Amino acid sequence: MIAGIHKRTPGMSALYYASAALLLFVSLFPLVYAMSTSLKQGTALFSPELWPAQATLVNYVSLFRDQPFGRNLLNSAFVAGGVVALSLALSLPAAWALSRVSFRGRGTLMLTVLSASMFPQVAVLSGMFELVQALGLYDHLGALLLADLVITLPFTVWVLVTFMRQLPKEVEEAAMMDGLGVFTLIFRIFMPLLWPAMVATGLLAFIAAWNEFLFALTFTISTEQRTVPVAIALVSAGSGYEAPWGAIMAASVIVTLPLIGLVVYFQRQIVAGLTAGSVKG
Repeated sequence: MIAGIHKRTPGMSALYYASAALLLFVSLFPLVYAMSTSLKQGTALFSPELWPAQATLVNYVSLFRDQPFGRNLLNSAFVAGGVVALSLALSLPAAWALSRVSFRGRGTLMLTVLSASMFPQVAVLSGMFELVQALGLYDHLGALLLADLVITLPFTVWVLVTFMRQLPKEVEEAAMMDGLGVFTLIFRIFMPLLWPAMVATGLLAFIAAWNEFLFALTFTISTEQRTVPVAIALVSAGSGYEAPWGAIMAASVIVTLPLIGLVVYFQRQIVAGLTAGSVKG
């Protein structure tokens, strides 16, 4: 009887495959449409056909020829990679203290960290601008490294606290008995155990920093210091009244592909990291 209850009926199977197909279509169609449009030129951009009759790479060529888009990609990679490294390096000690050390006001501090991630960027924009100006970081990538931590750091701390609470205390006690210091315990003992969670958290932080627009637009003004979201928004400069949809779509495809590659490469660690904290062992 129990086996019969859990047996999948043909109707349930059809619903499952239909839902999966709908999800794939909704997820992949924007990327397929962007790739198709990026290979069109002239009046073909307004053609309803999904795949162009005469595909061309002129939009990709003009993107790197007419604008410093390669430099913008390197800027985004530097900022996103730096933000991930700083977020994880700062979050690990903070997560250890908030999950392993008992002190007065720990719950209030955790709620403060969580509430910091709820503030919209525009709410802290003026204060962050004054800080960037005071530090002499305006129109430097260092300003984005500092500003993007406002987005990623509360999230990474909160998530790593959740995962660190699942680690057995016997590991920590054994390390303390062997005379290991706090930082050795965190970065030598806990960090390998938290690797799946760090990959999942770091990838989400990378995506947030890679796609960040408001801070990048506000704190940089020169073309050489722009990141790709701002570069895409300003890709129409010098093109008159005709919006270069082909170039914009080509830039969107180029920006999206690294994120897809990272997700595919780290998919096992991401699944393990996202599911490990849901089961308390």
